[in-house]
Amino acid sequence: MSHRRDHYELAFEDYLRGRGWPYVAVDEARRKAFAAVALKNFDYIVYSSTGANLLVDVKGRKFPNVLAVGRRRVGRAFENWITRDDLEGLGQWERIFGGGFRAVLVFAYWLQGPPASSPMEEVHVFQGRHYVFAAIGLDRYVAAARPRSARWQTLTVPTEQFRSAICDVAALL
Repeated sequence: MSHRRDHYELAFEDYLRGRGWPYVAVDEARRKAFAAVALKNFDYIVYSSTGANLLVDVKGRKFPNVLAVGRRRVGRAFENWITRDDLEGLGQWERIFGGGFRAVLVFAYWLQGPPASSPMEEVHVFQGRHYVFAAIGLDRYVAAARPRSARWQTLTVPTEQFRSAICDVAALL
């Protein structure tokens, strides 16, 4: 049985395919080689022709309509929390794969407002929804991360630091 992907992952996969970048979607059911190790999986291996190949964990979030005011604006821009398991698992995978591979978090933001309100230049349309993909190397994320919730074991990067650290996926390939 393969991993059922959500619309954020499917949109990212469509984006990769549209750009012609070679990738492999990680099938959780086929991870037998590391069955004895409790390790959270990542989502994609994206191959680069110029730099390190990427081990990508996609995190889907809604991006609020920043043009809306008052009650019509719901949510916070640049939500970027992850769990400690996400961080530790992705870091471990980077060590397992070794040189030539880089662990990357890709925040797939589903825009709740018009594309003109996008926080990034490139907007990807998938199944009538607008997405932007903000990438950050795990090393940069870890360097700036702060605890968000001790109970849920989550971390986050302050918004302004996150905004200055993210880039389009294309910049990493």
